[in-house]
Amino acid sequence: MIVKASRRKFLQYGSLTLGASVIAACSGGTSSSSGGSDEAADLGENPIKVGVMYSTTGTIAIVEKSLQDATFLAIEQINSGTGPWEANGEGIAGRKIQKVVVNPNSDWDLYNQMSKRLIEEDQVVCVLGCYTSASRKSVLPVFEEKNSLLYYPVYYEGNECSSNVFYTGAAPNQQITDSIPYAYENFGPKGFFIGSDYIYPKESNRIAKAELEQAGGQVVGDEYAALGTTEFITIINKIKAAKPDFVLSNLVGDSIPAFYRQYKDAGITADDIPIMAYPTTEEEIQAMGPEFAAGHYTSFNYFQSVDTPENKAFVEQFKEMFGGDRVTNGVMEAAYLQTFFMAQAMKDALEAGEELNTETIRAATRGQEFSAPQGRVKIDPDNYHTYLYSRIGRWKEDGQADIVFSTDAAVKPIPWSQVLYKGRTCVHPSPDDRSDPIKETGKDLETQYLES
Repeated sequence: MIVKASRRKFLQYGSLTLGASVIAACSGGTSSSSGGSDEAADLGENPIKVGVMYSTTGTIAIVEKSLQDATFLAIEQINSGTGPWEANGEGIAGRKIQKVVVNPNSDWDLYNQMSKRLIEEDQVVCVLGCYTSASRKSVLPVFEEKNSLLYYPVYYEGNECSSNVFYTGAAPNQQITDSIPYAYENFGPKGFFIGSDYIYPKESNRIAKAELEQAGGQVVGDEYAALGTTEFITIINKIKAAKPDFVLSNLVGDSIPAFYRQYKDAGITADDIPIMAYPTTEEEIQAMGPEFAAGHYTSFNYFQSVDTPENKAFVEQFKEMFGGDRVTNGVMEAAYLQTFFMAQAMKDALEAGEELNTETIRAATRGQEFSAPQGRVKIDPDNYHTYLYSRIGRWKEDGQADIVFSTDAAVKPIPWSQVLYKGRTCVHPSPDDRSDPIKETGKDLETQYLES
């Protein structure tokens, strides 16, 4: 039943250029991409160079590879004039996208190095990429110093509003704000919080703690594991001893399958102590085996089971390109939709007779709308975050989600948690105004929805 809400070493650095790939002297990982003369010829004259920066190796690759795949699907559809781009013809106003692909190997320092290389040497007009908040924080100074654009597709802890980033994943009010009251009302007042040991899990759990306490509940445990940890018996024993009503999990990457498997093997069922998670998607559930997640919950803007014509087409097209055994997930859907936001902005700028650069693309991206797989979404022209649906799914034995909560429309993003920072928001007065956008209203901010 859906509850309708009224208010959720040497590094090989590959560039898809007009010939062989480029080798760059960055230390610490591996990366590869292909792009021979046949593909280069298909791009025609004057292609648009766009950076694609996701880790396909390392501890985060379990999910980040799917973001790259979704990005590749979107670019292929834009270049060929298929899928959502069918009405626009091939390419963007006659010009095709040339991917410049890098693999930072789940290493935050390499994201920084590679973003510099993409901007300074490859001279891409913008970058699609990053997954963790640690990687975003690593590259943010580069994009701001160089005045370049990053499209960032991942739910995050908020507390940020850069004029050099378009955020297409969930802000706290589109994921945490509904999931904690849901857990309190349906599971009980006592939560045990866990997460990977870096900024996103800690900040998200801090927001969730405030939300739970405001509802009348309490946190009976707060534990963090090093990124990539696959041994959770000690934390599971602490969960047993604390006897919470639910667990809030902000584990990421390879830690997710390991935790769920050991949780079930320890004899804890979803009926005993259900898990409410943010990073756990269809991708990790397929990796762990759906029987380990059955009965547990995830709060996300998109699930493969969302019933829209756009999603049915998206799932079919993704499987056709990457294999019938693949699944779609929330972060890859955000990576997919942001590529179309970018393409629409580029098309508007080119048709207006403008050159493609940070200023013109930034101005044209503000306010863009798109019929995404999750539903109609929009870039907020004030804060550069995205109107998204808020949903909660209960995992089934087949690895798909039964959506038990959904807003009727996309929710306006609020970058700062209002339970912690009442009335704080951000507004970019104009596209090229790069001054501090934070606004302190001191007032409760009403939940707003995208009008149809």
